[in-house]
Amino acid sequence: MSLRIAIGGFQHESHSFAPQPTVFADFQRPGGFPPLTRGPALPAALDGTQTALAGAMPVLAAAGVTQLPLLWCLAMPAGPIQDSAFERIAAMLLADISDALLEAPLDGVYLDLHGAALADSIPDAEGELLTRLRRILGPEVPVAISLDPHANLTAAMVAASDVVVPYRTYPHIDKRETGARAAELLLARIARGKPWEKAFRQLDYWMGLSAQCTMAEPMQGIMAARAAIAAKHGVAELGFCFGFPYADFADCGVAISCHAESQAQADAATAELAALLDASEKKFTPDAMPVKQAVTLALQSAMGARRPVIIADTQDNPGGGGHADTTGLLAELVAQGARGAVLCLINDADSAAAAHAAGQGAELDLALGGKSDGVPFRGRARVLALGDGDFVLTGPMGQGNRARLGPCALLEFAPGIRVMVASRKTQAYDQAILRHLGVDPAGCTIVALKSSVHFRADYTPIAERIIVAAAPGPVIADPSTLPFRHLRPGLRLRAGDPSSTTGGAA
Repeated sequence: MSLRIAIGGFQHESHSFAPQPTVFADFQRPGGFPPLTRGPALPAALDGTQTALAGAMPVLAAAGVTQLPLLWCLAMPAGPIQDSAFERIAAMLLADISDALLEAPLDGVYLDLHGAALADSIPDAEGELLTRLRRILGPEVPVAISLDPHANLTAAMVAASDVVVPYRTYPHIDKRETGARAAELLLARIARGKPWEKAFRQLDYWMGLSAQCTMAEPMQGIMAARAAIAAKHGVAELGFCFGFPYADFADCGVAISCHAESQAQADAATAELAALLDASEKKFTPDAMPVKQAVTLALQSAMGARRPVIIADTQDNPGGGGHADTTGLLAELVAQGARGAVLCLINDADSAAAAHAAGQGAELDLALGGKSDGVPFRGRARVLALGDGDFVLTGPMGQGNRARLGPCALLEFAPGIRVMVASRKTQAYDQAILRHLGVDPAGCTIVALKSSVHFRADYTPIAERIIVAAAPGPVIADPSTLPFRHLRPGLRLRAGDPSSTTGGAA
């Protein structure tokens, strides 16, 4: 008789200070990912996508497992999830688990989670979800979870699960591989008949987002060392979560979990990785420059360059909670006459609709973007191209995912300065987003992207230089400047800076 394993997922990265809350409808229409899907339709909706569950399903199928689809959903990063949305989604997922148990016992559960979700009244949303799940399942049914490495991993998450498997990469190009690894470990846990020993440790400092990129040092070397430490100690899994430093709750930050045959192995591997990270602390500092300086440097760098200069608009990154509609970088590109530049993208459904109504080739006056901060860019725009926003992503981060951005437009606000406008927000991490409107990013002088790090997977191969700019937006490059109230005592909000240490939670 085949194993019966329930599969599902619930993903959100919550920014305590982002201007837009996350509502239930956001899980029904995410940009670049499948909408909320429940029950038998789930496998087909996730098949071929860049999600961890898409990597887990073939592994379970190859093992002859009967897979019981629950619910999978994702909303683009924004403010905390409204309580009503969290409770609806949690209730559906847990009801599906209960229904599965009515038919027959479960041999295991695999959940594709993020790890940095907050609800209005629940600071550790995944910990709460897993705790409720464990109450239903009891202590015997193995539970495996995969996480984004930006998870704020908590003791509750580790306690309620049998193995925790974070992605290894940022940009996150190994989602499918992570799901496959989690499924393999779940099968191994079922076969061994008893839990692994666990270790869990939180570090006492934050890492700047741009310094977490695993394509460059220091994180590239850290991740190689993580693999060597795991092999040295023979552990089943050595999970390393970088943290998401925009969540105002006590467990925000960097953490390590380890699962091994013996407690000694788990403790030793965790201690060795923690020591390596502590020794590297000063390397994890923010590195964004003021927007005016960034555009000036980009223009200088573009002179005589054969490839585009990339500007990362890191503070309005939709992948970190930005709304993708602040216009500070656009205003600076126009002010400095950055001919040949293209900005991807401004999330403004009203402006996109106006461009479609006017038609290709038309000119119209617009107050573009600025809905999240009240500072639109006002000017006369020419409509260069129109699109429906429905296309398949091709880059390493999203290959196979359908974008579904709604009506889109390519506008020119000043000679040679173009802006892509979309009706739904998404992070600008894939060249296909521009190509669907006829723009070849490789042929541009400057490409400005609403992203922090994920764009590097698809854009580094064509970039002359990459510049990180601090234009207006909520994903502050130095989050220590945000008004946190609930962090744990002794946490350094800037790596290597003792003066940034918290004195205690309010």
